[in-house]
Amino acid sequence: MTLRATYRFMFCAFAALSLAACAEGQLALHVAKQIQRATAEQPSASAGTYKVGKPYQVRGVWYYPKEDGQYNRTGIASWYGQKFHGRRTANGELYDMNALTAAHKTLPMPVRVRVTNLANGRSLVLRINDRGPFVNGRIIDVSRRAAQLLGFQKLGTAKVRVTVLDQGGPQRIAKRVATPVEQKTALPALPREGVSSQTLAPPPGVKQARTPAAGDATHVRVANAGPIGAAGQGTVRVTQQPVGPSSIFIQAGSFARAENANKLRARLAYIGPSSIINVFIKGQEMFRVRMGPMYSVSAADKVLQQILSNGINARIIVE
Repeated sequence: MTLRATYRFMFCAFAALSLAACAEGQLALHVAKQIQRATAEQPSASAGTYKVGKPYQVRGVWYYPKEDGQYNRTGIASWYGQKFHGRRTANGELYDMNALTAAHKTLPMPVRVRVTNLANGRSLVLRINDRGPFVNGRIIDVSRRAAQLLGFQKLGTAKVRVTVLDQGGPQRIAKRVATPVEQKTALPALPREGVSSQTLAPPPGVKQARTPAAGDATHVRVANAGPIGAAGQGTVRVTQQPVGPSSIFIQAGSFARAENANKLRARLAYIGPSSIINVFIKGQEMFRVRMGPMYSVSAADKVLQQILSNGINARIIVE
């Protein structure tokens, strides 16, 4: 082999090795990009953020989210499960049908609410992290696990009361207060003498508190109830309260003038009988036009749909 041929052979070999190294480097870079992209797209249950949200429209209806620390309303609850399991919620979390969460149309996310089943008295604290339900007459959509604990999973719906527990605003952790050196080195307080106590008779005219009887409020601990929100496994406290009769009504409107209430009542005459209820709100007399009571949620849904089709902004309430 001549010297020229040797140089040519060495150059070809070097070029082949360079191409192989370049291809290998490109392959490694491609794999790294794929892994990085998959990691970025992988949903995280803790990715949710606090948000109130802007006004939005669903099926021609506008909703206006806001902070409402005084929210306390009765209505119909439903639940959602397998179809949405693992999907993103409205505030960026992963929906877990086995967690104690719920969806609401306008409350901030996340915010804690107490949901009470008015049929059996069961009460549970849930965490709002999603939007919905976008069905007329529903005020909250709870997770499947919450529906199980509240006792209406098989029924599908329930008459409930929803009360906000948080006052709004993102939760913040206060800075740890430094302990002064003199407090760390201070001597413990001297022991005090024994304290005696005795039970005194009630004053004249005061009745003694009775012993709780059957039917009074009790607390039921449900073990292994699944994760509490995004906090992981834990024991869930379900409160059992005394229940009373409740009825479903459709409120078609509320007016400051009785004349307007009578006009609306006349418009509803072809659907069914209605009544006008006088209430005072902050000293102002209001006239509410209602239909009912309804005997079932399905019956209330049908009547509500008739009223809405006439351009009347009605809603279902439970009392």
